[in-house]
Parts: sequence; C-alpha cells; structure tokens
Amino acid sequence: MGSLKIENQAMIFAFLSRAAIEAKGEEGRKAIQDGMNRYGRERGARMAARARANGDPVTLWTNQAYGEWKPDYDGQMEFGTLRGEPTYQTYIAKCAWCEAWKKYDILEYGREYCVNVDDAVYQGFGCGAVCTPLTTAMSWGGERCDFDWGLPLAEEELQKIKDKKAVLGTSAMRDFDFHTAHIYNAIVETLADHFGEDAKPMVQRAVNDYIELYGEDSYDALMEFSPDEF
Repeated sequence: MGSLKIENQAMIFAFLSRAAIEAKGEEGRKAIQDGMNRYGRERGARMAARARANGDPVTLWTNQAYGEWKPDYDGQMEFGTLRGEPTYQTYIAKCAWCEAWKKYDILEYGREYCVNVDDAVYQGFGCGAVCTPLTTAMSWGGERCDFDWGLPLAEEELQKIKDKKAVLGTSAMRDFDFHTAHIYNAIVETLADHFGEDAKPMVQRAVNDYIELYGEDSYDALMEFSPDEF
C-alpha cells in the first residue's frame, strides 16, 4: 500500500486547478477540463485493457466491476445503485474528494474535477454510451450526485458485478500514490500543451502549495511514477 490517500489526489488537483484558473482565467479552466478528460480516458482505457486481458467483455457490467480505487477506510464514501433498468443509475451521497476541498477551503477550484471525470472514464473504457449526471454535483451545491449510465443492467448482470469483484479483490486497483501521480502528470502535460513555458510557474505554484501542506516526502511519493506508466 502507498502512503498517499484520496485527499492527496484531491488537493494536488485543486492546487493545479487554482493556479491555472487564476493565471489564465477561462482558458485555464478549459485546460484543466481537457486534462481531466485525458486523465479519465486513460483510466478507462487501462480498465478495459485489464478486462480484456482477463477474457472479459468490454461492457457496462465490467466497467463497474473493474474499478481502480476504493475508499481509504470504511465510511469514508457513501454510494450505491438506484436501479438497474431501463438504464443503470447510481448515486454518491458522501464524497471524500468534496470533503477534502471543503476542509481546505478550495472547493471553488477542486470541483472542476467533478465536471466530466465519470463520463471521461466511461468513454475511455469504450462501452459506447454516455454517463449523464442527473443532479447537480455535491461540490457544485447539490445534495447528492446521481448518474445515469445509459445502458441497462439486468439482475443477472448486477450479480456478475458482485461475483467479479469478489474474484478480483484488489488486483484491478491501484493505490493513491499511483492515482495522485496520474492526475498530476495528466494535468501538467495538458497545461504544457496549452500554454508552453507559461505553464511552468502554474505548476510550480501548485507544487509549492502541495509541499507546504503535506511535505517533501508526500511530493516525492507521486514523483516516483513516470508518464509512460499511465
């Protein structure tokens, strides 16, 4: 297990988001969204590749079974299924990312994470459908995050998810050293694509903010990964 947690990933993203938006305004916000789309699609493609390697189809039930993360501890998150048909719908009622941004008074920038990440992962996985938010996200003032996944999941497929998760255990998951490094690299590379040399002071500001909050060792943990690992 790595040393970093959901909060670390949430905060490196929020610091990068704040630095980009304060430096470049709406252009910075667009770059952050492009970076989140990149991050999500890479995550989804990795999940699909793992499913295929195990001989499983790339479809909605395997998308739900091959999730790459789990909460840091019991009770940190609250989420579940609303229905399976005619389209699969899920909810999140307690979110560790949202709580981290509130804790450090950076929700205004952290919530950019929530705009398209779920659909980006879905698109990267390649099921051929769209994940649609049904409610205003909690980070944007809503009471609960509800999602429609665009395809049905019959009872037997819902059972397949449970069975596959039991077989996989944590083997399909990556720790938050990895996920924190992944989001950092995806955003940093996208900022460089958008702004060239102007991206460097934004990234340095975010890194300084992160080190001030968590220390050099925490930053070193995410720097152990190289972009080609994602």
